[in-house]
Amino acid sequence: MRSNLIRTAAATLAAGAVTLLAVGPAQAAVYTSSDQWASYSTGGYTIYNDEWGSGHGTQTLWVNSAANWGVYSTQPSTSGVKSYANESKSVGIALNSLHSATSSFNESLPSSGNWESAYDIWLNGSSIEVMVWTDTHGNVGPLGSSVGNLTLDGNTWTVYVGNNGSNPVYSFKRTSNETSGAVNILDLLKWMQNTKGYVSNPTLSTIQYGFEISGTGNVQQNFTINSYSASAS
Repeated sequence: MRSNLIRTAAATLAAGAVTLLAVGPAQAAVYTSSDQWASYSTGGYTIYNDEWGSGHGTQTLWVNSAANWGVYSTQPSTSGVKSYANESKSVGIALNSLHSATSSFNESLPSSGNWESAYDIWLNGSSIEVMVWTDTHGNVGPLGSSVGNLTLDGNTWTVYVGNNGSNPVYSFKRTSNETSGAVNILDLLKWMQNTKGYVSNPTLSTIQYGFEISGTGNVQQNFTINSYSASAS
């Protein structure tokens, strides 16, 4: 379970469409911190450094806006996730009451290391975890076992079902990497409920997106969000 979710699960923010544009380079960042638990709130989102994993290295979070932020991360290439730098939006709407839940992203990623770009979507507080992997590099993979492929809204995903010891985890991993795109979160959740019966009208609590980093070979790697938007209503 991501530690920033524990700290923010009680927060309830109004959910609505926000479309944001990048505003400049990291050197002009309005916020910079190398603190393990650094966070910065802007535009209805909270952005976290979140170096939560055992044996983590160093990582600096910089933020220009909710549409333009990133981390400089130096992590040992040992087993286990070291950090999940992410942008989080609280929603708090039951699935059957949702009319729309979508997100789009554009990012710049390193060419080496063990990491993935992914949504971490939480249902019923922190009871059910849904990960949506958009770009994967190196020796990383979703928790659990594959149950086959799903093509939906023009994207093809390999679906995994597992359990982290505290809650079920459902993962959708893109069969081809993308550094920019759009995800219809509502359609994925409806498929989980109406086609597979994995959930039953859960509350969409939180949408997070960012970089789950396991290792960078002990060299600094740069992960950047160039533009981002998320909405749910």
